[in-house]
Amino acid sequence: HEVGTEMIITKAGRRMFPAMRVKISGLDPHRQYCIAMDIIPVDNKRYRYVYHSSKWMVAGNADSPVPPRVYIHPDSPASGDTWMRQVISFDKLKLTNNELDDQGHIILHSMHKYQPRVHVIRKECGEELSPIKAIPGGDGVKHFSFPETVFTTVTAYQNQQITRLKIDRNPFAKGFRG
Repeated sequence: HEVGTEMIITKAGRRMFPAMRVKISGLDPHRQYCIAMDIIPVDNKRYRYVYHSSKWMVAGNADSPVPPRVYIHPDSPASGDTWMRQVISFDKLKLTNNELDDQGHIILHSMHKYQPRVHVIRKECGEELSPIKAIPGGDGVKHFSFPETVFTTVTAYQNQQITRLKIDRNPFAKGFRG
């Protein structure tokens, strides 16, 4: 987070690394809930990375918004008891820059900043829950976001510190290690 997180996006879809993981408490153990995640723009700007200062700078206005997508956790719906007993991982969620994606991946623009949001939706409030509709509002729906999870989308890492961190910590990056 302090370095400035970057997430790779590809046409085919790429998993987020690190994956978003949350622990939930305070649910009614006997009620059914759906857990979902969406990713929203932080602002209406486009960014570029300036190598000599190792900083992200505003490079203009954001591209036009993409159709909203929601990732519904595959264990949904489940009881409050089930959700509270486990760490909830969004490791299957994929990001894409393909605006015509039909795989259900989250569509984002490269070189923009985004904020993941986790939604806890009581089942009766989420009857119309859909990957291509906005999250319902109202009682029975709670939204959570964490400033540490903001990231910039890239098609290749810009900041060498991020490249090093991701290679060192991503179990799928063994081939890049020295």
